[in-house]
Amino acid sequence: MYLLPKPRKWKTTEGIFTICYNRAIVVDNSCPPEVYEDAKLFQQVLCESLGFALRITRGSACPGDISLRLDEALEAQAYELHINADGIIITGGSACGLFYGMQTLRQMTQQEGCCLPYTNIQDKPQIEHRGFYHDVTRGRIPTMDYLKKLVDRMAAYKLNQLQLYMEHTFLFAKFSEVWRDDTPLTPEDILELDAYCRKRHIELIPSIACFGHLYKVLRTKTYCHLCELPDMEQEPFGFVDRMKHHTLDVSNPESMQLAKSLIDEFMPLFTSKYFNICADETFDLGKGKSAGLAETKGTQRMYLDFVKELCGYVVSKGKIPMFWGDIICAFPEAVQELPKETICLNWGYDADWPEDSTRKLSGAGARLYNCPGVSGWDQLVNQIRVSYENISRMCHYAVDYHADGVLNTDWGDCGHINHPDFSLVGMIYGAAFSWNPEIPAFDEINRQISRIAYGDVSETLVSVLAKISVSWKFTWRNAVDRLEKLREVPLYSMEVYQKAAEQLEEIKGELYAFVSHLPVEQKKQIHAYLIALQGMILLQKLGMVLAGDQTSDETCSGQRCALAEELEYWLYDYKALWRSVSRESELFRIQHVICCYADWLRS
Repeated sequence: MYLLPKPRKWKTTEGIFTICYNRAIVVDNSCPPEVYEDAKLFQQVLCESLGFALRITRGSACPGDISLRLDEALEAQAYELHINADGIIITGGSACGLFYGMQTLRQMTQQEGCCLPYTNIQDKPQIEHRGFYHDVTRGRIPTMDYLKKLVDRMAAYKLNQLQLYMEHTFLFAKFSEVWRDDTPLTPEDILELDAYCRKRHIELIPSIACFGHLYKVLRTKTYCHLCELPDMEQEPFGFVDRMKHHTLDVSNPESMQLAKSLIDEFMPLFTSKYFNICADETFDLGKGKSAGLAETKGTQRMYLDFVKELCGYVVSKGKIPMFWGDIICAFPEAVQELPKETICLNWGYDADWPEDSTRKLSGAGARLYNCPGVSGWDQLVNQIRVSYENISRMCHYAVDYHADGVLNTDWGDCGHINHPDFSLVGMIYGAAFSWNPEIPAFDEINRQISRIAYGDVSETLVSVLAKISVSWKFTWRNAVDRLEKLREVPLYSMEVYQKAAEQLEEIKGELYAFVSHLPVEQKKQIHAYLIALQGMILLQKLGMVLAGDQTSDETCSGQRCALAEELEYWLYDYKALWRSVSRESELFRIQHVICCYADWLRS
């Protein structure tokens, strides 16, 4: 039996206890009334594993019952779980700790059903704040149903903070010019999600771009004058361009007014005590309209003054500011000028990301979260091995340098083409490694995730999924870059692309074999992977055409037209999959890329 996150102290002994259908979940008198809501959720998830719903009552437990108790001598997020002949006792240091104990018992019943080994667990997290950061800006805005599903998954693995990355995808009152062609989240959506998170002991933290990365805002007629670089609104759309430019002009007082107005409208919708102003990747600062100011003040001082004022404004509203640490890492001593409450979000996403930035910022006295990533951006299927190496390193650094938290990121570069379910493995890595610093080997934790998250009794599914992202050669990012003519994309030989396509076909065959023995609810995830794999195979065929570029031969012309048709049929399936979990958002931009290549193949 596996448990994720793995408990810090866990011992099983001889003996089996059976959860009987006529027993009860008993909320002890030591528990506040709100624990009943947790017990109701617990009852529902246990029913999925056991096939029957236990009664819920309050008072003293009888032999054979599941007793829920509080003990204030334990730390708030700590819990103990004891299973013996008399029944099951879950004790939490608070309602939150008790909730975590319920999640552990849930995983046990998912694997063992009603018959559980005698067990003693004493558990608590290594890192207090364990979060997930989900991009809802760069192409894909999830449906509310999917966001709730994400929250439920987070709760199951004991994560306790969620942030949604926003630039333009919220229905700001004076932003109709910004969101008029989109499907934005509304104030009611946020209020509903905030309440849903709270019931699962997750804090929904507001996060909006307040300095850089204001692509769509700064391309409107109303706000383009606040863009650091002039005339950027006249440039055509580009997946990569949207990430490189569009920083506020700090020399214009209206820029600060705009940022504060966004904070004023967004903040009241959240019960969180935090507010993330982002302020990352301000690439253009001092290179355009504020160049004169840069000559006198320098860009570091310009950056610091703007962030300092925003952080101070957040503090004045009674909240704790957060911001990304990539810019200030170049002059880390400047964190001392920010309000003392401020939290610096230190990110790095490479498999071999060094500890330098963690060491610098920690040494400068910054309150710190370390922020790894699930490595799904630019990908049709997430890079599982890269995410494992990156997340394990960043969690290790977080422990070594006593970081306040870990925030695991899921970005959507280049249209967020990957299905959001593909980030589940990386999300679990972050949850497991931030809770327990004893990090399992890559193959071992993949076996555990296969069993717990996918119900795969062979424990091999994740090892197959991990092969997908390393098997393609002509990638989605290659396709985007060639179309946008941003850089010369070197091509492999036709034989290399042919071999890649064959490898992906083999993996597709392996995934089809899993359908027979996965639980019904997990089969849909295999379907999503099969669609992604087909897209990757077709991209390899596109790479072969580009590498060969044989336009005159009649046979090759027919093959090109056939590939165009395959791409269009794939797009039809992909759009249906997208709409099953996401709003329409920017699906049309992915469609544009596919259609452009289909037209080129026929030309």
